[in-house]
Amino acid sequence: MKLILLGAPGAGKGTVAKLLTAIDGSVQISTGDILRGAVQAGTELGKKAEAFMKAGDLVPDDLIMGIMEQRLQEPDCEKGFLLDGFPRTIPQAEQLKELLERIGVKLDMAVNIDVAREVILDRLTTRRTCVNPDCQAIYNVKSNPPQKEGVCDKCGSDVVQREDETEEAISNRLATYNEKTAPLIGFYDNEGMLITVDATSSDAVINAIKANLD
Repeated sequence: MKLILLGAPGAGKGTVAKLLTAIDGSVQISTGDILRGAVQAGTELGKKAEAFMKAGDLVPDDLIMGIMEQRLQEPDCEKGFLLDGFPRTIPQAEQLKELLERIGVKLDMAVNIDVAREVILDRLTTRRTCVNPDCQAIYNVKSNPPQKEGVCDKCGSDVVQREDETEEAISNRLATYNEKTAPLIGFYDNEGMLITVDATSSDAVINAIKANLD
């Protein structure tokens, strides 16, 4: 399957993508992963992107599109791919459409995971993450706490609340999403390839996607 996953921060895009990869071997692709991969690989595009990332600036669209073009043509994408958190803006969506036409790839659909704001706030403010970069296990103080408070079950490192998961930070992230990324819902609706799933359960989202693919 070749899908774009849309939804606000905390809507569950990453969880759904991981479950979908297990179904047919499609690869989960997020812009952050791609950029880090290109930087680690030391590609020309990766070196250019690294300069922006180190300065704390957004990586320009033309660089992201160049890295995306390389990534989508790697062998593991032949089985399918799940774009998680990309595109983020209408210009990126338009460039992605041109790119896919150029490399002869057809998207199956764009999936909008619609989750209420209060659910997202509750989900993210109660999330805790292992500080070990090689582990990064995720916990939830309500539904999935570590066995010992503040200590990772897997590696024993500290488990903390990320700076971008305080209520104030999440409210800012949601405002940015509503301004810049939410218009993509209309874009893909106009393209005739949008499905919206109003569900807090990952399984319900997966089942809706499967039903629309069949």
